[in-house]
Amino acid sequence: MEALKRSEEFLKEAGVYYLATVENDKPRVRPFGTAHIFEDKLYIQTGLKKDVAKQMLANPNIEICAFKDGKWLRLNGKAILDERLEAQESLLSAYPELANMYKAGDGNNAVFYLEDATASFYAFGQEAEILKF
Repeated sequence: MEALKRSEEFLKEAGVYYLATVENDKPRVRPFGTAHIFEDKLYIQTGLKKDVAKQMLANPNIEICAFKDGKWLRLNGKAILDERLEAQESLLSAYPELANMYKAGDGNNAVFYLEDATASFYAFGQEAEILKF
């Protein structure tokens, strides 16, 4: 649980993190901003109609990278789509600013949780701290 909470906290404090996916053997990276714990899993959110969602559905192996205060987090695992309304509502309640773009059950709102995740915390001049969840 420590790795899960520390990862969520780091991502929220960084504000923006970068999510890497693969499309046709080519890397794709874009900024993201959602990180939310629901039922002891770390969730992120996007639009189901976006390329990033299609990429995660085709190949769920992702990596996230965030940087703040001279430290960074690399987080990798499998992104698993959770279609339950409860998961969507929980994330959207944590990010009310998304309410004008997404609604739970609207057919576009997509929440993914990380499975088999490894969080690697780094700081310049220090050995990495590797945690799994």
